[in-house]
Amino acid sequence: MPEFDELLPETRRALHHSIAVGQAEGRTPSLVGAVVRDGRAVWTGSRSCVDGHAPDVNTQYRIGSITKTFAAVLVMRLRDAGRLDLDDPVGKHLGGQSPAAADGLTIRQLLSHTAGLAAETPGPWWERTPGDLRPEPADVVGERLHPAGQRFHYSNPGYALLGTLAQTLHNAPWYEVLRSEVLQPLGMPRTTLLPQAPHAGGFAVHPYADVMQPEVVEDTGIMAPAGQLWSTAADLCRWAAFLGGAGDPAAVVLSPDTLAEMRRPAAPDGSYGLGLQLLAANGRSLAGHTGSMPGFVAGLWTSPDDGLAAVALANATSGTPAGTIAAGLLGIVADREPAIPQPWRPSSDPDPELLALTGAWFWGTAPYTLHLRAGRALELRPASGSGRASRFRPAPDGTTWTGLDDYFAGETLRPVRAPSGAPTHLDLGTFILTRTPYDPTAPIPGGTHPDGWSVTL
Repeated sequence: MPEFDELLPETRRALHHSIAVGQAEGRTPSLVGAVVRDGRAVWTGSRSCVDGHAPDVNTQYRIGSITKTFAAVLVMRLRDAGRLDLDDPVGKHLGGQSPAAADGLTIRQLLSHTAGLAAETPGPWWERTPGDLRPEPADVVGERLHPAGQRFHYSNPGYALLGTLAQTLHNAPWYEVLRSEVLQPLGMPRTTLLPQAPHAGGFAVHPYADVMQPEVVEDTGIMAPAGQLWSTAADLCRWAAFLGGAGDPAAVVLSPDTLAEMRRPAAPDGSYGLGLQLLAANGRSLAGHTGSMPGFVAGLWTSPDDGLAAVALANATSGTPAGTIAAGLLGIVADREPAIPQPWRPSSDPDPELLALTGAWFWGTAPYTLHLRAGRALELRPASGSGRASRFRPAPDGTTWTGLDDYFAGETLRPVRAPSGAPTHLDLGTFILTRTPYDPTAPIPGGTHPDGWSVTL
């Protein structure tokens, strides 16, 4: 159980103030916000232009491109089940449905918006016209604007292809697959393809006068995975907790390792992972998504390092920066009530062979220390100053580890042992680390001078 279930009164007032300012300055009919800490909602608030009729956490709003995070999770589930590889060409799984412009484009490129496809569909604005105008993948994918894999270029049609991929491999409508595979296990009954009461109406607010008009609502058909879903603050709190890796049901849908993979940069500019936008805000690394559809804007951000997430939903086409508001709500709690670390506890069953690996190692003359972490993980870091550091995840065979960070991400760490079982050196992607600087008994590339440490100036 968390040590503190409730937020401090000063924090709650600051959150309420942020929502009130967002609704007033954004000139939106209503605004709902929520904060998640340690996997559960700890604050919700709302503001409305109609006294006494503010929406609550069960009022539906369109969430726009936050829908893409759901589409991406379905694809990652297929990958984890062994039914596809992210580097497969999407056409391998779409067959005759694959448009010519998608030839050779990989699933990973579509997930990370690096496929080079156009941002929007050919023909009329897809968000405001019925989906039956574009019934097939070839109807939504226009020309390829950029070489694949070289730059980030946001593409809504790319996510239509990913939805078609999930639909084809499951042989069922995209939303039905999403409901059974994701929404039901996570307890999100109010996330739907079309609105269900109670739901907010979407409005366009005049930019120069305090008047507004209702916006259109269309079923966008094959484009639905790019931005059609409706949801509530309550459901999105569960979704934010899931994306941040919190909560027991999360592992039923995706493993923590896969969620962490989605949160790592996959686009060259570092702004996008696999289905998730990435944002640096006030020294924090956030992952989530913003969204907009006619009449609505939305934002969802999660900070796993802080154990926090936040959501903001508004029902105006423009003017309200829901993504900025959501990030601000998260920052208010993180700054005023920083996460309290879990208490240190000794390991209940240390492995003597792993304990023997810990301590001082030298890469050439540079001193490093190797630490044993929970779950047989290892962490290598410079003994002092700057240098290459990384965490390492144990491989299933128990004899090697895979790097998770920076220079050593994906590289293999292999301890080498003497016949007695004592570790003699570490092989880290061909780098040899030894217990003493340039140990002459270790297979250091190029060898060591036979006179050893004898030269003086």
